[in-house]
Amino acid sequence: MTIREATAADFDEIWPIFHEVAAAGETYAYPRNITQAEALKLWLTTPLKTFVFEDQDQILGTYYIKANQQGPGDHVCNCGYMVSSAARGRGIAATMCDHSQHIALELGFKAMQFNFVASTNEGAVRLWQRLGFDVVGRLPKAFKHPVSGYVDALVMYKWLEPGTAG
Repeated sequence: MTIREATAADFDEIWPIFHEVAAAGETYAYPRNITQAEALKLWLTTPLKTFVFEDQDQILGTYYIKANQQGPGDHVCNCGYMVSSAARGRGIAATMCDHSQHIALELGFKAMQFNFVASTNEGAVRLWQRLGFDVVGRLPKAFKHPVSGYVDALVMYKWLEPGTAG
């Protein structure tokens, strides 16, 4: 298993993972009918860096990292993670999140923020909390879940720089 920076050639393998997650409409605020070209721009072109998690030359997961804000907020990064449904439950998201925190520090970020975590995504909320993220905000009924209807979106945050309080 390895995590490496993604290349444009990887998007053919990233797209099925992205499409599956976006089409489900349960975790990301992306259009459920997003096109491959739009996804490429959002996931691979716009972020500062994008990574893939590979096992036996097969991409099982991916994440991006970018500044959460510009100017005075550019010391806080934002990441998004996706794992193939066939590979869930194997610790890939946790491994990628740990990797992203190291990358964030290498890139000069001091904190990481997840802006819009659907409260119904209980597995992710538990995982991010286990990895040291705090729920610092709740946006009432901000996420329209395809089954549960309007649910809260959580803002989650973690100060990354060792030895200093966030």
